[in-house]
Amino acid sequence: MSQESPHQTVLLQEAVEALAIKPAGTYVDGTFGRGGHSRAILQRLGTGGRLLAFDRDPQAVATASGEMDARLLVRHERFGDLADALRRAGCEVEQGIDGVLLDIGVSSPQLDEHARGFSFRGDAPLDMRMDTTQGETAAQWLGRASEQEITEVIRNYGEERFAFQIAKKIVAARGERSVATTGELAALVRQTVRTREPGQDAATRTFQALRIHINQELEQLALVLPQAMTVLKAGGRLVVITFHSLEDRIVKRFLRDEAAPDRLPRKLPLRAADLPPPRLRLIGKPVRASAAEIAANPRARSAIMRVAEKLARKAA
Repeated sequence: MSQESPHQTVLLQEAVEALAIKPAGTYVDGTFGRGGHSRAILQRLGTGGRLLAFDRDPQAVATASGEMDARLLVRHERFGDLADALRRAGCEVEQGIDGVLLDIGVSSPQLDEHARGFSFRGDAPLDMRMDTTQGETAAQWLGRASEQEITEVIRNYGEERFAFQIAKKIVAARGERSVATTGELAALVRQTVRTREPGQDAATRTFQALRIHINQELEQLALVLPQAMTVLKAGGRLVVITFHSLEDRIVKRFLRDEAAPDRLPRKLPLRAADLPPPRLRLIGKPVRASAAEIAANPRARSAIMRVAEKLARKAA
């Protein structure tokens, strides 16, 4: 039976405000989830507005079937395929999009429904795929990966200092039986990791690392950011909500680089006024969830929202 609980959309009003929605504009919600941001965007769109929402999770797309709004189109797509996904949805990309919203991370239903295999708080098949229609499960990958590969994934994506010991334990366990369930993996990690921050389960970092790896989450994020720059029109907004340091680091660096003037060879005889302008303007400071939101939804405590606006560039 599903343990799914109501999904609470993080930074809901802040994200929609940051999009600076035009009633007749065209917007993209790259992570539909359970539709919280999309519904708030639709409330601000006029009859001539349009919202294209994507999600790689077929269950999220199925949820959207009950959304009866002619301005909304929801498609089963990865946001890392943003430009092609827009074309497949019939959007004329060349005309530009007014805003792109990306709420990165795992939704509450994905975590709370134990059968999805994301959580260590139950015992279920070790799946962890956001898109259950394709790709390897976490159990399949753990069954074939080398000790070094497992170590690198847990260390790099989970920032786990006991990554080598955990990987060694997993490989040793494979000699007797496969590590096939969330309960089996969590037990192996807990046997290995004896110290952890107060209030944090020893398996937290390992499960995070495997989820990120199986779904190629950081690769997808790195792919979508430059595509967002391509599809946004001048004045269009890019709003990204991240939930851990690895994601935020990618977004922060990308926005910083795009908000800086082009780097040209030193001693080039150009005046500052002649230099190509930056492609983005950063909007405000990074936004975090309020104390009230965190109290109502503890998963919001790590959320960071960054906002930028695409600048017009003069033709050469």
